[in-house]
Amino acid sequence: MSTIDLPASAVETSGPVDWGTRRTMTDFEATMWRMEADPRLRCPVAVVEVLDRTPDWNRFLAAHQWATQLLPRTRMHVVDTPLQLANPIWAVDPNFDLSFHVRRQHLPAPATFEQALQVCQTEMSQPFDRARPPWQALLIEGPAGGPAVYLLKVHHSFTDGLGGIQLLALLHSRRRRHNPHKWTPEPPAAEPIGAWGALSEQVNSRLRATPARLAALCTHGTLAGLAGRTASAAKSVRYARSLNHMLSPPPCPPSPLLRGRGLSYRFAVLETTVAALKQAGKAAGGSLNDAYIAALLGGFRRYHEAMGKPVEQIPMAMPVSMRAGNSTMGGNRFAGARFAVPVDIEDPVERIAAVHEIVRAVRDEPALDALQLLAPTLSRIPAPLLAALYASQSTRLDLQASNIRGIPVRVYLAGARIERMFPFAPLAGSAVMVTLASHCGVCCIGINADPTAVTEPDLFQSCMTEGLDEVLRAGGVTTPSGPPAWRKAWG
Repeated sequence: MSTIDLPASAVETSGPVDWGTRRTMTDFEATMWRMEADPRLRCPVAVVEVLDRTPDWNRFLAAHQWATQLLPRTRMHVVDTPLQLANPIWAVDPNFDLSFHVRRQHLPAPATFEQALQVCQTEMSQPFDRARPPWQALLIEGPAGGPAVYLLKVHHSFTDGLGGIQLLALLHSRRRRHNPHKWTPEPPAAEPIGAWGALSEQVNSRLRATPARLAALCTHGTLAGLAGRTASAAKSVRYARSLNHMLSPPPCPPSPLLRGRGLSYRFAVLETTVAALKQAGKAAGGSLNDAYIAALLGGFRRYHEAMGKPVEQIPMAMPVSMRAGNSTMGGNRFAGARFAVPVDIEDPVERIAAVHEIVRAVRDEPALDALQLLAPTLSRIPAPLLAALYASQSTRLDLQASNIRGIPVRVYLAGARIERMFPFAPLAGSAVMVTLASHCGVCCIGINADPTAVTEPDLFQSCMTEGLDEVLRAGGVTTPSGPPAWRKAWG
């Protein structure tokens, strides 16, 4: 899990917050924005937070109003350029309307968490209005002021998983009571700019930057440095082999059981403690992440066997954070790796050890950043062709899995304590996407499955639960017999 330091709560700050300040999308972000020409490749990311009580609506709404004034990005929509001649830019929406982005829904008694989760999965599957800032917030109220669920959904071009955790850390309070003295800036001024204006702005910016870039090239010996980096034939050959490896599809066919692809999502959640998952990984000489991946593979094995179609391997993808300690907050800084993983290893200890070796080899790939290298070219491909190219690769993935460090301290939203933070990432063409985020020592695991691929979702969730339990038992951890307290509160 990443060890990037989290920011202090912006509720306690007295000045501007440096999150999501980049004006122009990167090539990689532009690719994510444009590939949605195929609706299967939509890129929403979301967090489903379990609240110990239903917050006061006026305070909840005021908190979001304050957030949109603190972080100008939340009031910005995407302005693309004509013919994709340059990357889209972020501009303050002249028609920004908070009531469009922040809504609430009441579940009549007897309400359950599963019902709230179904509401969230339906919201997640809805496309963004691309003329407005690409985010939505929904408060799902339980019966009579009891527990509630908060859904925050943003487009992936907005931020990656770690950037999203940074955003939540900024906007959630470290205390339950209201802070009437928090710093509140004026709303950013509207920017009525069109497609040609976005192109002109980037052209002028590049022209202004050209002299400085040329001077830096000469002064700092960039050409000499480049020559030095390419002088080593051995390193060049190794990088070329790694690049070929990273760009090639995983060396195994997709599961015949998970071939279907649709436009709907099916959510499920799992949880365990950080200590228990670490202990399980350590039992096999691995890490928390190794135990996590091994648990997912155990679930896949059980599901395939229960459906009468066992497989030996499945193709998988895993994002790897490229953030450094001095990286600015927000944005997208990750690489993607695809590889084959075993699902036929019954012994969980052996499975953890096998995953450990595979993941270590992936992280050591010199060309791990291959996707970022290709992004400048991909971002210029016409959107329909880009979508077709990406879909031809992503629809061959049975599993994507991500693991991010969450907020380690207790936080509140409009006076409600956040009990759990379940992350959900987009399928983007794959059959199943699983994301883990920690919160106060708990591993919150969000499972997003395509019901066209996973045709027996209840069985699949049961198998995934059993896969996690068997990995924990391998580490000597006894799993709880009953539901956690926050679930009992929902009934």
